[in-house]
Amino acid sequence: MPPGMYFILENWEEEASQDVQIDFLLPTGIYLSLSVSRNSTIEAIKEIIWNKAKTEPLFCALNDPDNYVFMCINHTAEREEIEDEQRRLCDVRPFFCVLQLVGREGNRIEKQINSQISLLIGKGLHEFHSLKNLEVNDFRTKIRPFCEEKAMDRQRLTWYPWMMCNYPFELEPYPKLPETGVLKSRSSKKFMVNVKFENSEESFTLQISPQDVPLTLMQSALKKRAMVFREPKQDKVTDYVLKVNGRLEFIYGDYPLYQFKQDMSFTIEEPFQIHLLQASKVNVDDGMTDCPLSWVNTMVFDYADRLKTGELTLYAWPSTLDDKVDLLNPMGTVDSNPNIESTVSLTIFFPNFRTQPIYYPPTEKIIQMGMNGKASRASPEELQKLKEVLENKNYTEFFEDDKELLWKLRYDIRELYPENLAKLLSITKWNKQEDVAEMIYLLQHWPDLSPLHALELLDYTFPDRSVRAFTIRCLRKLSDDELFQYLLQLVQVLKYESYLDGDLTRFLLERALANRKIGHFLFWHLRSEMHVPSVSFRFGLILEAYCRGSTPHMKILAKQNEALNKMKSLTDFVKSSSQKTTKNITKEVMQFYMKQDAYLEALKDLLNPLNPNLILSDLCVEKCKFMDSKMKPLWLVYNDSFQSGSIGIIFKNGDDLRQDMLTLQMIKLMDVLWKQEGLDLRMIPYGCLSTGYKTGLIEVVIDSDTIANIQLNKSNMAATAAFNKDALLNWLKSKNPGDALEQAIEEFTLSCAGYCVATYVLGIGDRHSDNIMIRQNGQLFHIDFGHFLGNFKSKFGINRERVPFILTYDFVHVIQQGRTNDSEKFERFRSYCETAYKILCRNGVLFVNLFKIMQASGLPELSSSKDIQYLKDSLALGKPEEEALKNFKVKFNEALRESWKTKVNWMAHNVAKDNR
Repeated sequence: MPPGMYFILENWEEEASQDVQIDFLLPTGIYLSLSVSRNSTIEAIKEIIWNKAKTEPLFCALNDPDNYVFMCINHTAEREEIEDEQRRLCDVRPFFCVLQLVGREGNRIEKQINSQISLLIGKGLHEFHSLKNLEVNDFRTKIRPFCEEKAMDRQRLTWYPWMMCNYPFELEPYPKLPETGVLKSRSSKKFMVNVKFENSEESFTLQISPQDVPLTLMQSALKKRAMVFREPKQDKVTDYVLKVNGRLEFIYGDYPLYQFKQDMSFTIEEPFQIHLLQASKVNVDDGMTDCPLSWVNTMVFDYADRLKTGELTLYAWPSTLDDKVDLLNPMGTVDSNPNIESTVSLTIFFPNFRTQPIYYPPTEKIIQMGMNGKASRASPEELQKLKEVLENKNYTEFFEDDKELLWKLRYDIRELYPENLAKLLSITKWNKQEDVAEMIYLLQHWPDLSPLHALELLDYTFPDRSVRAFTIRCLRKLSDDELFQYLLQLVQVLKYESYLDGDLTRFLLERALANRKIGHFLFWHLRSEMHVPSVSFRFGLILEAYCRGSTPHMKILAKQNEALNKMKSLTDFVKSSSQKTTKNITKEVMQFYMKQDAYLEALKDLLNPLNPNLILSDLCVEKCKFMDSKMKPLWLVYNDSFQSGSIGIIFKNGDDLRQDMLTLQMIKLMDVLWKQEGLDLRMIPYGCLSTGYKTGLIEVVIDSDTIANIQLNKSNMAATAAFNKDALLNWLKSKNPGDALEQAIEEFTLSCAGYCVATYVLGIGDRHSDNIMIRQNGQLFHIDFGHFLGNFKSKFGINRERVPFILTYDFVHVIQQGRTNDSEKFERFRSYCETAYKILCRNGVLFVNLFKIMQASGLPELSSSKDIQYLKDSLALGKPEEEALKNFKVKFNEALRESWKTKVNWMAHNVAKDNR
């Protein structure tokens, strides 16, 4: 550490060698004040206190040390019993430097597990008790034995299933048979895998035959929606005349059953609490404009299927709707806002019709009622018309005569076009008892759907529990790899679930407890949104259930959580220090802290959160640094225990990585679909994981550099670097001498084609030369997906994205190996692009459905139907393949013709970067 320099990371994380004065209160009333190391474990501190207490009065009144536990006020200002005595004092971080030794009560193991769960999920389990909510209590009572039973099932596994559960391997997607269109069977090809145990000479060989499993997904339930406020003209600055229009609506999914509207006018003489109603949205123009201020949803039937009765007070959520047409929020949570002190409340009254509770009718009774329906005989003309209606993939709304036809021929749809179930459900009259009963009866005998079509049923517009049961029936056929591919969307579906104890919740827990990889990512997808009030309790309860069913995994996750907390402390220090001193000094002190025991032990020997199949063993502190961007991300480098080289991860604190995570998931899905068609475009969907509020990890793609750096290093001036067409090719030549160059150019050609198509379809914006990288082996890939679905950046009202996708002449120069007229290689590149685009168009409905589900995520650029429409347009949904390809060819030529505009943007970016 440089002389005279003294930096503080946090109050409890100063220099590791520094001691802190702690006051200890003993059960005997004796008070001790001792200096202890911040790095000491609670167990070591207890031993010190016990030895000191031997010389104090009343020591004979104390029992065995194991009968006592330290209690403190923690950094969240709550009482905490420190059951895990292996924790360090700097990790406990008591709010006051006071530790009280109290008698241990209850089951020690149970209390220790509860404490570990609370720390891991970021919410004290006492908060669940304090809710005094019958549904919460019922869920915890029922789900715990469910998860513990799954844990017992896992313990009873023989060695091979146990290994596959805890250490699942990954296989590359493989092509379909052209003549059948089904996944190619590899029964004739067996994988021979040699397994060797660490620190042992024993090994054995596995013979693996991959099996083909279809994929599918699922959805949510009945909701009653209320209510939205409007605020009109504000006549004066000092006098507030407030008119509120309340809307109460009964909705089945998004199907309106009944709407009640009430105007309420009152005057506010002083501007108290106007901000709670979001008065900043008040329209002061002459005209009256609807302005959504707040909303709240609740169920008509409770978790036990009983019709609600009596008075109910609901606390509203502030509206973030930009669409002034739809003032309700049918996709929003059915939970009331827990922040009751500073939010709008609504009191409604459910009348009591009789002394005994009214229950929602059981499915068996509804099915029996639906059996009375009869199939109609269809004429040839009607069957032809039905085919035309169902083949229209770009439908938004059906005409009334189309709806009548679909309902009349519902049995024919089941027999001839079962994949169109979503369309039939969308036109069902959910306010008509007979139709609902017939639809549910039909579902009992409906053929299982393919994943592509079952995904549609995950939308919040299909809430019926029988539809949910049918979707789960399809979902259970998913392989673990297929389920993992859509796990991000399934977690979002939980947000608009009607009840805590639902089919989807149990299904996800069941599969997560049977496969540690799924459990790992389910945990982090839930944990990363624990700061969101609308889902905090729901996600916390699911996390608690998972932890109770997988206590061995909980210890691994706790290690990762501890490492992430240390990373956050380091970024906080770097941000503060970089404003006061030079970059080199800040880096030197950062590395000094990383070498201390508290940091070194936390940051090494943990499973990689981005890929739990990899162990981050030894931290290479000398290679660690922080990046120059605003949020000062950490660049951490680890030794790879199993292969030569290193593993790099970037920790970000201050940036929302959820959009990057979604975009990379879609690129991974595209890669899978292309490979299943025999097209490997050498994509690099690197790892990205959101772990909390604006925090997360990004995988470092080793041996790669940005186009900006490559061009700048090969040019004398930043202003001319972007126009140096030889820079990329010369860089590849330097990294791939001799015969290796041809393979590198092939890698570049394939990957460039893949990312041209992917960025066009997803509408990726902000494509400057620092957001496109190249590996030394030739693979091109894109990074930083802060703008997508056509939400392009602009400056001074001018759109900075002037081309459909990035295809510059220096890219073409590499593809043509530096030859100016090598049309054969360029046409092959064009063919790759067109083939890749056609494959995505054939799966367009899949992508649209996945993005529709993700609307519940709250991403700013995925909040309305307009965002989804961009995807429909780019995939030419509903258009013949020939027309879609023709449109893509136009975009391709435009991207090439207008690429000079891209170079101008890159030049401006380089100059701005050079002047910083």
